[in-house]
Amino acid sequence: MEEELYKHRDVNWLFFNERVLLEAANKTTPPLERLKFLAIFSSNLDEYFKVRISQLRQLKKVDKPLRKKLMLRPNKKLKHILKVIDAQQQSFGQILKDILEVLKGYGIYFPDLDDLTDAQKKYMSEYFVKNVQKDCEILEISGNPKLKDGQLYFLVPYMDESFGFVKIPTDEHRRFIKIPGKGATYVFLDTIVKMNLAQLIPEKEITGSYSIKLSRDAELYLEDDYGDTALVERIYDSLGKRKSGQPTRLLYDSKMPENLTNLLRGHLNLGKVDLFPGGTHHNFSDFFGFDNPTGNPELNYEQKEPLPHPIFSNSTNFFSSIAEKDRIVHFPYQRFDSVERFILQAARDQGVEHIKITLYRIARTSVLTDALLTALENGKKVTLFIEAKARFDERNNIEWGKTFQKKGAQVFFSVPNIKVHSKIALVERLENEVLRRYAYIGTGNFNAKTAKLYCDHGLFTAHPQITEDLHQVFSTLDRKLIVPKLKQLLVSPYTTRTAFLQSIENEIKNSIRGKSASIHIKMNSFEDKTMIDALNRASDAGVKIRLLIRGFCCLIPKERDDAHPNREPIQVTSIVDRYLEHGRVYLFENGGDEIMYIGSADWMGRNLDRRIEVLTPILDKEIFKELKHILQLQFSDNVKARIQDAIDSNERVGKEQGGKALRSQYAIYDYLQLKLKNETVD
Repeated sequence: MEEELYKHRDVNWLFFNERVLLEAANKTTPPLERLKFLAIFSSNLDEYFKVRISQLRQLKKVDKPLRKKLMLRPNKKLKHILKVIDAQQQSFGQILKDILEVLKGYGIYFPDLDDLTDAQKKYMSEYFVKNVQKDCEILEISGNPKLKDGQLYFLVPYMDESFGFVKIPTDEHRRFIKIPGKGATYVFLDTIVKMNLAQLIPEKEITGSYSIKLSRDAELYLEDDYGDTALVERIYDSLGKRKSGQPTRLLYDSKMPENLTNLLRGHLNLGKVDLFPGGTHHNFSDFFGFDNPTGNPELNYEQKEPLPHPIFSNSTNFFSSIAEKDRIVHFPYQRFDSVERFILQAARDQGVEHIKITLYRIARTSVLTDALLTALENGKKVTLFIEAKARFDERNNIEWGKTFQKKGAQVFFSVPNIKVHSKIALVERLENEVLRRYAYIGTGNFNAKTAKLYCDHGLFTAHPQITEDLHQVFSTLDRKLIVPKLKQLLVSPYTTRTAFLQSIENEIKNSIRGKSASIHIKMNSFEDKTMIDALNRASDAGVKIRLLIRGFCCLIPKERDDAHPNREPIQVTSIVDRYLEHGRVYLFENGGDEIMYIGSADWMGRNLDRRIEVLTPILDKEIFKELKHILQLQFSDNVKARIQDAIDSNERVGKEQGGKALRSQYAIYDYLQLKLKNETVD
């Protein structure tokens, strides 16, 4: 993408992760929640190296003529990215120190090795012998060991100038071990192992120990980024027989001597750009598992239990509730059990003949998968479309697919050359000898765990045209149709791009005619060049455009100038708060007859052209009003929202003078809670 016209996605993503880091730095965020934001930052960065940095490193190896055709400059981009990451890592270290200092005021301590008393060291040695020693694996360099991706090790040099590795057993033990001391005192598991290395390797004279972590490439899915199948094949051919799992980043203790770093680099066959000096400890994503040891409510966010759904919580018959009118659920503000109970009721209902569902990321165990197995036991037809290339979930998804096949389900693993990313379910039920369909269309995965953290929406409907459209989608997925015939739904790769472009052009025409024209969009990511160009044309024509983009956004907002006196500058904001913003909502003014869609697709080339995505119009007036109000709350956020401007400043959205603070995630919860109370009273 031409840099003067569009932001580079991999660079701009770093400013999303910076927003996460800024929440960790925010002193108004409760201390243990600040630690969790550091954990999110660390986890995000690990995945970034596995996926995005991995791709840039591989593209460096592509034939030069092909790189020129693709306008790729991976070396230049990689250097810039690594410079930004280095600065963020420096901030990370200082923020961690600040948080640990704050925790001391609440009686929670993480002492350094040098600060431990003799009594504490004695306790740790005894703990090591009794609990940890048996799980510490020693890997000698002579055995040419392959270090596991993401695993923590100590590199241990010996007096004879050789060295070995000691695996820190984080899979078998908690990362943070409570030891005797004032208040709640904890040490890292690494510290206990480090203190007892001489006891672990008595036959060697140890001269030091340095923590390291190696990240390895994830599988390349170039199909996600390049639409031309022939071009993708040329890139793969240029790379040769590349396998996933190649070393991509070595994070090491910055105190490690340079000669030892060079030896390790040679052993792992790494380049200089793959080496990242860090602190004494790595894998700060483990702070996800650090619970409040004192019970002090000031250390965490105020508890907000998911609300019951105003209709489904008291419904004994989901089918009659949905047949009466469309219903919507909002996660994590409302309970995910509405989805689980819908599928479970379908599994047990005598009239239900067939359940069809797409599963992108399947939980290892869940009420939903149990319900689908129950349906099979009860003689229902079950058709599953399981994405076999959902990154990091491939194995789990395939294992579940095989389990369902053995139980009698019809299982489709992906579609050739295209991913199934839609979040849809269709239940076919015989009512008075007439087949009736009930649909669920969501913005998030069928996953109860992530539904507690991800902000998503899901629509239940028995609308004849929508359910017929969804039937067409499923018939396309199971190869009965080549192209679905659609009246209401937007479905990628068939109609989504065209429909959205038409909606933008419609707003442009209305603005030129002097009518009020506006576009309000909430997405996770925004990269597609054609859609960016279309919004820029709309902006130039005076259309008011507000974007809420959680992650990276390649659009560069432009100010009004002499050449474009009617331009309405596009406003782009992002919200990072206690929940992950994940829903996709599209609202067009449409000359006063507003149109709104929700669904699974961002405006990325892959979501518009190379994935099965489903978006539904919101036809029910009450639901439309409810969703629009939620969207307005998010666009009005002036507590957690930050501005995505041309220079990626990440400045906070300021309050207007005398205005009230509005934190949208809390305001949405309060709105739905009040709505629940009023509807219950009614």
